Amino acid sequence: MRLFLAAVMLAALVPAVSARAAEPHVLVATLNGVINPITDSYISKAVDRAVAGHANALIIQMDTPGGLDTSMRDIIKKILGAPLPVVVFVSPSGARAASAGLYITESADIAAMAPGTNIGSAHPVSLSGSNPAASPAASPSAPGGTSTAPDIESQKIENDAAAYIRALATLHHRNADWAEKAVRQSINAPVDEAVKLGVVDFESRDLDTLLQDLDGREVAKGGHTYSLQTARAGIERYDMSGFDQFLQAVADPNLVYLLFLLAIIGIGFWVTHPGLFLPGVIGVIAGVLAALSLFDLPINIAGVLLILIAVVLFVIDLKAVTHGVLTTGGIVAMTLGGLLLINTSFLAEGVNIPLLVITVLVIAGIFLFILRKLIEARRRPYEAGEESMIGSVATVREPLNPAGMVFVNGALWQATSASGPLTAGTPVRVVGIDGLRLRVETLHQQPLRTEGPQAAS
Repeated sequence: MRLFLAAVMLAALVPAVSARAAEPHVLVATLNGVINPITDSYISKAVDRAVAGHANALIIQMDTPGGLDTSMRDIIKKILGAPLPVVVFVSPSGARAASAGLYITESADIAAMAPGTNIGSAHPVSLSGSNPAASPAASPSAPGGTSTAPDIESQKIENDAAAYIRALATLHHRNADWAEKAVRQSINAPVDEAVKLGVVDFESRDLDTLLQDLDGREVAKGGHTYSLQTARAGIERYDMSGFDQFLQAVADPNLVYLLFLLAIIGIGFWVTHPGLFLPGVIGVIAGVLAALSLFDLPINIAGVLLILIAVVLFVIDLKAVTHGVLTTGGIVAMTLGGLLLINTSFLAEGVNIPLLVITVLVIAGIFLFILRKLIEARRRPYEAGEESMIGSVATVREPLNPAGMVFVNGALWQATSASGPLTAGTPVRVVGIDGLRLRVETLHQQPLRTEGPQAAS
């Protein structure tokens, strides 16, 4: 009887499950922030999930300033090879598809943008920081009009990027000429202009409107033609895991810069003061987070080395007598290191300039303050032995009339009062020493003036 009931229930569930699976639905993934290995893995998983779930399409809602070239190309390969239509939707309003975002948008089977969004600014910058667009194929400064090595390398980078974006735009019948200008001249376009120029396919207000605009469109891909049925399609959202969201949040150029400085300062302080463990613990944690973030960001080794050199110069100046010369060099090195830390080849933003200036001024101010105190200490005369007690405060233990005993620096000394008789417990100051006998006076003793017309009066 139980087996019969189970069979009946199973038979009733199978059609419902089949009907639900047959209902059209789309998978929506959200790509916000820097393009890096985290977002690369996330989009790859989203494509696999959409394929396994027989989604009608994969929609990638994107807002990015750019990112790593290698991660960008991996994402594009996954989009082009996906056995289902992939739609890139630059949204919400105020979002952008800058730098690497332009390439990903052009790789989509269908590209759409929300009102108030923009796209472009994909001009590559070489590791040396030179501007390929500013250098013609033949450098006039080179003998015989031939290109210098940096110019040739920059031109190679630009030509490769331009050819890649043209291939992606042409593949999807979009404006390849404008896309190439976005690479070579770093031009940008708002949504209405992008639609008019054929950079993207159309404008949609929001996700619901997008589903209506997609309905009935056909996508030819991989030898197959896919018909989009999205007007009444269900929406399945696929978000990053909590850990990936944390890593993505940490992978911010400004935060990475601060974590990197905190790691250097914390670990350096711990090394010079082994008994204090807290700075070391904080420095190690900041260092691990900075390492994870630097792995997910396009960094310049030159920037990292300059920041390390700056800290070394600060520390050496505290030990050597250079009167601030090395500290000045450290300030310059740290400023340049912060500017060069993030490679903006495929990332539109580096370290925030005001943040960079503030941190450099604060760190430099701290080291200059310490350095000034050290210089003042070095200029003071060296005192040792009994002479070092001059100026010390003592307490009368046996009445001084005028001789007696005082207690100073943990020991009893014979003393003579220069202020007349003093009772026990009176605080005095050591003003001189004669052999093994101290000369003291009361703390409120005014110096006697024996010269000048006022003394005579």
